[in-house]
Amino acid sequence: MLKRLQRKFIGIAMGSLFVILLVLLGVLNGAKFYQMQQKTGNLLSLLMDNEGRFPEVKGGRPPREGDRMGHLQLSQETPFETRYFTARVNHSGDISQIDTGHIAAVDSSQAQQYAQAVLDLGDTGGYLGQYRYQVQQKDYGRLIVFLDCRSELQSTVSLLVLSSTVSLGILAVMFLLVRIFSCRAIRPVIESMEKQKRFITDASHEIKTPLAVISANTEVLELTQGENEWTASTKNQIFRLNGLVGDMLTLSRLEEEQARLVFTEFSLSDAVQEAAQPFEAVARSLEKQLEICVQPCLTGKGDESSIRQLVGILLDNAVKYSSGAGTVRVELSRQGKYARLQVSNPCQQIPQNPQALFDRFYRADSSRTRNTGGYGIGLSVAQAIVQAHKGKISAWGQDGVMYFQAQLPLVNLRGAPPCSETA
Repeated sequence: MLKRLQRKFIGIAMGSLFVILLVLLGVLNGAKFYQMQQKTGNLLSLLMDNEGRFPEVKGGRPPREGDRMGHLQLSQETPFETRYFTARVNHSGDISQIDTGHIAAVDSSQAQQYAQAVLDLGDTGGYLGQYRYQVQQKDYGRLIVFLDCRSELQSTVSLLVLSSTVSLGILAVMFLLVRIFSCRAIRPVIESMEKQKRFITDASHEIKTPLAVISANTEVLELTQGENEWTASTKNQIFRLNGLVGDMLTLSRLEEEQARLVFTEFSLSDAVQEAAQPFEAVARSLEKQLEICVQPCLTGKGDESSIRQLVGILLDNAVKYSSGAGTVRVELSRQGKYARLQVSNPCQQIPQNPQALFDRFYRADSSRTRNTGGYGIGLSVAQAIVQAHKGKISAWGQDGVMYFQAQLPLVNLRGAPPCSETA
């Protein structure tokens, strides 16, 4: 139990931190990329509007620190820091002029190849390698401006790598810290649960002794004074309490961190068939019919006695609470990597929340529970058995029929013959 809660605590804490860091990474790097796009886009627009050159400002002087043109804040170094080249295309679609005077990494032939590639693409803007380009119609044809975005791209990628590395480092450090201090964080919860389990176990054992004494005294009274309605009622209540104590001890045993279950490979088909057959006589005595449909050759891995107990609990519940002289059906079949154990019975009043039936001492109809002798813990034991076998159990109602279905892991997944039905 401690390990399971610790893993959940670590998972929730690390998952929350991962989401926070992921959002921060997205916002930070998204803002950086947006800033790069805005800057390069404004530079391209400025160059495009001035025929591939930086304009002069006030009095024909070059830009100074703090000067603004449109959305750009220029400095005296801006024209020298910006690397770009241009290509002019005439109305016939031929490249008529190439200007590579503002870049050293590209010569005229390479610039012409880039321009031709853009013409072949037919786009008005985008990226071609490390160059961002823009195409605009002019009086003489078209002007293509290529802006070298190497430094901006490198800066963006560097920020992404650095922020990702720092985030991974934070996750690693936080994982170690959470793992170290998680035991202290969940210790009060563990102590509370351990006290609760210890109380249930101790109380169950303490109740057994007075129950044995009451049972013995009742038998003595029957021997000396004969059996009567009072002794019969006392024996009935003793039987119910013994069953309740047994189920409470089973629940406590199954919920331990390492439940004392012996996991072996066994014939799941035979176990279900044999556990279900005794209920045929019970169903007939209540004027009901039991149908058993078990797919043979299914092998499971787990505690065979617990699986038989699971079948018994589900069938006992179905036989007791089926309405009228209906048909109770138990079916075992393969479903992917799991075995599907399904028990169904007709039910006039389906609970509004069928999953609540697995809660301890839950009673959908208290009067029916008293009449049938139940005490609302059997299905909790069934759920604990399925969970101990790493399976799932569910309940639902449809068209006047109540269904309980358990999924149990299988060992063999091939060559199972078709389902055969035994009534």
